[in-house]
Amino acid sequence: MSSIVCKFGGTSVATSDQIRKIAAIVDANPDRKYIVVSAPGKRSPEDQKITDLFYLAAETSNKGIDATPIIDIIKQRFNDIIKGLDLDLSIENEINEISIQLKGANKDYAASRGEYLNAKIIASYLKAKFVDPTKNIFFSKDGTLIADKTYLSLKETMSENSRYVIPGFYGISDSTAEVVTFSRGGSDITGAIVARAVEADLYENWTDVDGLLMTDPRIVDNPLPIPEVSYKELRELSYMGAQVLHDEAIFPVRELGIPVHIKNTNSPDSKGTRIVDQAEHRAVPIVGIAGKEDFEAFYVHKALMNKELGFGRKLLEIFETHGVSFEHFPSGIDTVSVVVSTQEVENKRELILEDIKNQLKVDGVDSIRNLALIAVVGSGMAHHPGVAATLFSSMAAEGINIRLIDQGVSEITIIIGVEMKDFKASVRAIYQAFISTINSK
Repeated sequence: MSSIVCKFGGTSVATSDQIRKIAAIVDANPDRKYIVVSAPGKRSPEDQKITDLFYLAAETSNKGIDATPIIDIIKQRFNDIIKGLDLDLSIENEINEISIQLKGANKDYAASRGEYLNAKIIASYLKAKFVDPTKNIFFSKDGTLIADKTYLSLKETMSENSRYVIPGFYGISDSTAEVVTFSRGGSDITGAIVARAVEADLYENWTDVDGLLMTDPRIVDNPLPIPEVSYKELRELSYMGAQVLHDEAIFPVRELGIPVHIKNTNSPDSKGTRIVDQAEHRAVPIVGIAGKEDFEAFYVHKALMNKELGFGRKLLEIFETHGVSFEHFPSGIDTVSVVVSTQEVENKRELILEDIKNQLKVDGVDSIRNLALIAVVGSGMAHHPGVAATLFSSMAAEGINIRLIDQGVSEITIIIGVEMKDFKASVRAIYQAFISTINSK
């Protein structure tokens, strides 16, 4: 028997009208048995997310200030949803209990209550069984998921041929019995965990966009959609800022090769984007272009560096000592660059430079700031000659200087570094260069 896990994000559950759309989507396919929901998101740009209101209520309460006005706003928001759905349901007692528990509770408890209440309402509307994450999703003392215990518990809890609604975003600490949340956007991860636990045939992630685009629409007008992308390609794009699906949501479904389908709640007939283990052969070598700003490279030069055993390890240990993680590590015979986030080294830069000079006795070291990194991603690059030529020619045509190049042997991604002032122009130039190859076919 087939089964589909559906996760609906904050905008998809923001109002009663949106929840009615969810019901229509779920009812359209009896295989959609497992429904993961977020807390209500913004109804307009000026609105507040329910999660942020709960954060504010907890902070206010813990300062000894009466949080009743904030709780009343939350209560009204949920009551509006209940009324709009014509439900004979009251959550008065739950909200009153939550308002008491907020004082002294950890932040994760406050953050989770929007999902909890919304799932209760949606379960009632869909005539589905409510699944409590605090009884089924377990975290270790260090905050990592206890995967095997979680999968087994969810599978046993949802073993009947029924419809289930599960709040996203949180679970329970196995050692302290306190609520623990994933990072923001973590309802995506909950959906993937549920899909892995029930060995679903498909994980549908419903949001407010038609799927992934080849690049950022804030930079390039009307970029082409991505019909299909592999898990590996999505990881690369997500890391570089393409955020439609939480990047950690890939791992649970990837274990069993469960495909993910990004769909639009407001346009359910749109094709969306499928995320699969191996994308089908494409005529175009790249799948997407993504980038981020505010990086810098520590450029190190030392003669015969390649002959010095352990040089790279010692260099990276300096960054580790200062609590800085590196992003990329391109190197030559006598040179190496350590690319890091500027934010991480803002108050440590001079200390790191001094340690590199003194501990490694280098010939020279400098920090190159104001860099943006751009990733050109596509598993097809390994089989298409001329990808690098197209990329570099597009930069040269715009008079843009490339400060850094990094590519692994897998050839799934080429990373280039440019000055931040050239970031948007670079993305546009690369996109247009590869789109012209599409149009010429």
